[in-house]
Amino acid sequence: MTLKEKSKLMDEQMIKRTLMRISHEILERNKGTKEIVIVGIRKRGAYLASRIAQMIKEIDGNEIPEGILDITLYRDDLTMIDTCPVVHSTLIDFDINDKIVVLVDDVLFTGRTIRCALDELIDLGRPKNIQLAVLVDRGHRELPIRADYVGKNVPTTLTESVEVKLKEVDDKEEVVLLVKEKD
Repeated sequence: MTLKEKSKLMDEQMIKRTLMRISHEILERNKGTKEIVIVGIRKRGAYLASRIAQMIKEIDGNEIPEGILDITLYRDDLTMIDTCPVVHSTLIDFDINDKIVVLVDDVLFTGRTIRCALDELIDLGRPKNIQLAVLVDRGHRELPIRADYVGKNVPTTLTESVEVKLKEVDDKEEVVLLVKEKD
């Protein structure tokens, strides 16, 4: 099976506007930046988290701590993805105890990635609150997880996939809907 682009869901400007809206929502809900830290799930979630942290600084004037979470060793399908998975480091050089952790990822699908991230965060400390921000929610949850901040809801079928492309990784800035086709 191959994946073929079905439609473009977001372009560069839409992504930027969406992240700005999410940044405002985070500030409004938490009444400022006092207790907030931002943690992105490696790979694209980390870049989105960094952008949100920068936007919050531009809006509010306060810099908030930001970190990167690598959930590889927490995955429940670790043995199925590769015999030697590449593990990157988790980079959180601040205390998350009694903080409001805003966890950021690119696409929310089954909820399993978020479950792994929650497990790892709890191993690192006891946050006051954990909130979830995602660029795209495509549905099909297998676990009772929902995002607090959603850029775009995109109902999909199981034969479709959502792919986020960011300049830092892909030299492109877009979100596309892909469909699986038989070869």
